[in-house]
Amino acid sequence: MENNRQKALRKLMAARFALHDAELYLDSHPDCQEGLRYFRAKREQMEKLRNEYEAEFGSLTAACAKADERWEWVCGAFPWERGES
Repeated sequence: MENNRQKALRKLMAARFALHDAELYLDSHPDCQEGLRYFRAKREQMEKLRNEYEAEFGSLTAACAKADERWEWVCGAFPWERGES
């Protein structure tokens, strides 16, 4: 059975896949307004899901890690090391 972290990550991965698919489509159809709307919607969805995931489970990449007072990326478990919640 999937835990909350795995479910959130799967949703994020699906949104990122759809966004990448839209990017590929727009490479060959750059003026397609429907494609552009789809791309913007998927980008918004992916960003929302990523923000929700990172708020609950921590940064997915070093580029998104907190760096206010210290380099937080190395202070906890990396995404692939995080245990089941």
